[in-house]
Amino acid sequence: MGYAELIERLQALPQDKQTEIFDFVEFLSLRSGIVGEAGRARGEWTDAEFARMAMAQALRGIEDDPIAYTAADLRERWQ
Repeated sequence: MGYAELIERLQALPQDKQTEIFDFVEFLSLRSGIVGEAGRARGEWTDAEFARMAMAQALRGIEDDPIAYTAADLRERWQ
């Protein structure tokens, strides 16, 4: 199987399967120690990238949450 045939077959797959294959290739690259840009293993996250992802995941869906408290729920008011 040549490169062109591989790309053709990959493009014929649904998007979720393409993503699964990409993840597997990333796994194989990491396991093989293939180093990408900036001298780090391909797929390895920088601290800043990880922090952004973690914050996004922590706050995921919060904008859809209803407000749970009103002024009537307060015991004291800050003045």
